[in-house]
Amino acid sequence: MIAALAACSANPVDAPPPTIVPAEAAASPPVTGNPAGSVVPLDVSARGAVFDPATRSLAVLGSGADGRSTLTVLAGTDQPRTVLLPAPATAITGDGHGTLYLSIRGGYLRFDVAHAETTRFDIEGGRDADFTAIARRADGRLVLGSADGAVYTLRSDTAVGAELAAFAHVDSVVTQGDIAIVLDRAQTSVTTIDPSGTKVGQALRAGEGATTIAADPRGRVLVADTRGDSLLVFGTDPLILRQRYPVRDAPYGLAGSAELAWVSQTAANTVIGYDLATGIPVEKVRYRTVRQPDLLAFDDSSGTLYVVSGSGAGVQVISNAAASRP
Repeated sequence: MIAALAACSANPVDAPPPTIVPAEAAASPPVTGNPAGSVVPLDVSARGAVFDPATRSLAVLGSGADGRSTLTVLAGTDQPRTVLLPAPATAITGDGHGTLYLSIRGGYLRFDVAHAETTRFDIEGGRDADFTAIARRADGRLVLGSADGAVYTLRSDTAVGAELAAFAHVDSVVTQGDIAIVLDRAQTSVTTIDPSGTKVGQALRAGEGATTIAADPRGRVLVADTRGDSLLVFGTDPLILRQRYPVRDAPYGLAGSAELAWVSQTAANTVIGYDLATGIPVEKVRYRTVRQPDLLAFDDSSGTLYVVSGSGAGVQVISNAAASRP
């Protein structure tokens, strides 16, 4: 019996996927100049941010008391309002129409931005799942990823339509249409999942140590290769690496917009806007940022770039960010 088990475990098909130590953002140095735009104080350790066009609000997911999480909503010149969530949340996404979704252990939270109301949903059969990522497809279906490498595509608020276990760890999920794209830091890979949620489309290695991923309005997927000091630009149907461009100083934060792709340099407290219209990214603007610019979000209607510090240094607001500065 021992020999049989040993033979089985030696089967490459049954072996776990090869992994590396995941890359991380650089620990930013002290700020040496004034950040561009204005800075809204926010003393939280931020781990997610999303802009909601319907309410013209930025929502920042942060740490709270007793291991719980907070959600801070910033809308224009209004005073930021912070809500203590009923459970620790790991990731955030939105539908663009006033509703946010946050992954938690066993399910997710739905947050009504206008009314600051939170509803919890427990996934059927997923009570013990440690969900680490969440995204919403064009057809409205939610896709959740778990710490043990599974991706769940829901067919209702709580029912699982498909489950696919194909990863070492699901760190982030984004969507283009009804295709989900998974970032696995431990395998430094990006992988598409077909609309059925049951099949892997294509999978590609993403540099030397990919950390973050973002979808842009033009159908592209941006990936920060932090260890390899590069911006990677993928097409998704089929999955193909279209551009790879050197970005020094530990690129990490990402945001896609109609005009530019935004990348933060965590080792230099800087954010850069690149034009991807040609065959190679072209730098158009560069700004000093708050310390530890880990998270980016963009409002296409106003051209406002938000830079969220991962170390409690606040939220930087840069109006008309894509315009060239003298």
